[in-house]
This record gives sequence, C-alpha cells and structure tokens, in this order.
Amino acid sequence: MASFEVKGGAKLRGEIIPQGAKNEALQILCAVLLTPEKVVISNIPDIRDVNKLIDLLRSLGVKTERLSPDTYSFQADDIDIDFLDSERFVELGRAIRGSVMIVGPMLARFGKAKMPKPGGDKIGRRRLDTHFTGFEKLGATFEYSAEDDFYTVTASALKGAYMLLDEASVTGTANILMAAVLAEGTTTIYNAACEPYVQQLCRMLNRMGAKISGIGSNLLVIEGVEALGGTEHRMLPDMIEIGSFIGLAAMTGSEITIKDCKIPELGLIPDTFQRLGIKMEFRGDDIFIPEQDRYEVDTYIDGSILNIADHTWPGLTPDLLSVALVVATQAKGTVLVHQKMFESRLFFVDKLIDMGAQIILCDPHRATVIGQNKQIPLRGIRMTSPDIRAGVALLIAALSAEGTSIIDNVEQIDRGYQNIDGRLNALGAQIRRM
Repeated sequence: MASFEVKGGAKLRGEIIPQGAKNEALQILCAVLLTPEKVVISNIPDIRDVNKLIDLLRSLGVKTERLSPDTYSFQADDIDIDFLDSERFVELGRAIRGSVMIVGPMLARFGKAKMPKPGGDKIGRRRLDTHFTGFEKLGATFEYSAEDDFYTVTASALKGAYMLLDEASVTGTANILMAAVLAEGTTTIYNAACEPYVQQLCRMLNRMGAKISGIGSNLLVIEGVEALGGTEHRMLPDMIEIGSFIGLAAMTGSEITIKDCKIPELGLIPDTFQRLGIKMEFRGDDIFIPEQDRYEVDTYIDGSILNIADHTWPGLTPDLLSVALVVATQAKGTVLVHQKMFESRLFFVDKLIDMGAQIILCDPHRATVIGQNKQIPLRGIRMTSPDIRAGVALLIAALSAEGTSIIDNVEQIDRGYQNIDGRLNALGAQIRRM
C-alpha cells in the first residue's frame, strides 16, 4: 500500500482545474451498454474507481478507445453475456460499488443481469433494495444468493410502471432509469434523486433517443422507446473536488483559483463554506479564494450554534461533510456536524483529535467541533485513510498542520482524486508518495 509523507504549513498559490465528476462518470459509463452505437464521453477522471469500471466494460465486450487523456469512445455492439458467469467478472464487480449500475442497462437490453455484492467505502450500511424493488416493478424477477452474495435479475420484457422510491437513492434512480428507457409503456418514478449527476444522465439518454421528462425534479416520467442511438457527452467538473479545494485554501491560508467550476451546478456547496467564514469571489465560472489568516463561523439569527447537515439534493452532499468538519477545527466558533445518511463516516475524527483538534463525537452521526481560530495549529501524526472523502479531509488537515504527517492507504484517496499529490505540489504543497 502506498503512503503520503506530507510536510505541513506551506501556503499554496495558483490555479487548479477540477477533474470530471466521479459520481457522474460511474453512471454515464454504464449507460453506454444501452446502445450498439458509438458513444463518446469527455472529461472522464483518471481515477481508480473509474478505470476499474472501464476495465469491466471492456471485459464485457465493449470496444473502448482512448481518444485523448480524458476522452474515450465506447461501442457495445458485441457484448459477451457469458462473461457474467466468469470469476473475472466477480473480481471486477466486487472491486467498486458503481459496478451495480450495469444491471439496469443489461436488464433492459439483454433481459438478464447478474452482480456480485459490490465493494466501495466502508461507511456503514448501503442497501441496494431500492434498485431491485424498482426492477421488480418493471416486471423483472429478482433472486439473491446469500451463499455467494450474488444478485440476479431476469425479464422477458420490461413494462412501464408507477413507483414511489423508498429512498431518493442516486444510484438507485440512475439504475431504474436506465432500465425504464427501453421498457414498454410509461414509467413514473416519484421521490427520484435529482442530483446534477442524474440530470446529466437524463440529458445524455434523451440525446440518445430516450423520452424523459421532469429532469431536475423528484418526479421523472419515462416513455419507453424501442432502441437508443449513439451520442457525445461531456461530464461536469467534480463538485466534491471543488469543495475540497475551497476547504484546503481556507485551512492553509492559501490563495487559490479553482477554474471552470460550473457554479450553477454546485448547489449549497459555496454557501456552506461561506457560513464557515470562508471568503470567495465568483469570477465568471471560476472561484477565487483569497488568502485568509482567520475565518469565523456564522451563527443562526438567535445566536445559536451553526448546524451543518447532509441531505438529498438540493441539500448538501454527504461527501463534503468530512471536509467541512476539518475546516471547522481551525475556525473561530463552534459547529455541530450532523451526518444523517451514513453511520460510520465520522469515525475518522479520532485522527483529528490525535492531531490536536477539539472535537466531541456525540454519536455515530454527530460531532461537535470547537474551532481553535488558528491559535493552536494541528500537529503532524501517522494515520490511515479509511475512505475516499475522509482520506482527502485528513490530507487537508496534514497540509495545514505543523510538522510532518504520514497518511497510509492512500489508494482510498486515489479512488476519487486524480493525481492529487502532483496537482497540489504544483501549487506549492509538499507531498511525497512513498
């Protein structure tokens, strides 16, 4: 396993371009299975999870060609259905959680899909019931083998249906949506996730010939079509990376310009960091973070303590709570961070406490952060990255700390952040990969 040696205390300066959105990529790439025609996708991030999914598609028989560093063409005109029964498929399918989204397209186009229980971050229970309940409502038969943790869905023909999702799952909505576009009749999905990633998928599918209305709302109506064609698609910049860079600038007192942010698609992310006291300027589609020696947390109108919580879109994405929590450790003021969606995501705070942060872990979902107003800097320690988002939060903490930190298991960070050490070193960071 690789590690980062991080020398803290350096101020960064310069411009950085966010990578393509990881969470969008996992959906968009699976959608190429819906057509035998060529699909060209650009702004694909060069990260471990995305590259593993491309390997999985290639192994299924999808013809892939890398046209430039961030652009690929895909053509799924000769899919090997028997590959679903191979040991190699089990290995690739278990490696990343996003692999579950091949099920909807495979079911819609070929009438059959299998999936081993997928991998991903260890951040608590992440059930898949929403996906398979949706497939069943479209007429599919679902089987689960507890013996080998395998899911199988089959259908001779999918038929449109009304469904009210039990949770506004992003991947569940995407998966059901991709099955419904080729189903006979009309499908109505209520309580659908409406994140920008899902909106992007809907727009891409419509360009391929699908008939989806209600894009951007939690009520999607899909009129099934007989076949889809090829298209070109460019992915959004990664909002999680943009938020991470905002937090990094504040923690290290740096002056950074984040380029090409697609600011209207960021939702509450800029507002949330502004409430933590971080100054920023919107210059066209760029975000300029000026050098700040101090930042003060906002309070509510009655003076009570600020509460930052995650929620389904258009609420704050849970992927940025770890970064917001780290930023709060050096703010002036107190913040309650409430992680509602995953019960294990705050357990990384013990590393921050070891670094000198003042944090009370109230329970698996809530932590109270008493900011130190940069009067008592964090100190470098050795720690391990438990998941993608906690990993980058610890990296931000290490870059702001006094002394040297070692972060082990940085493969977790590599799963979601493209060449993060090289890109930050170009701004003046001191990160050495070991």
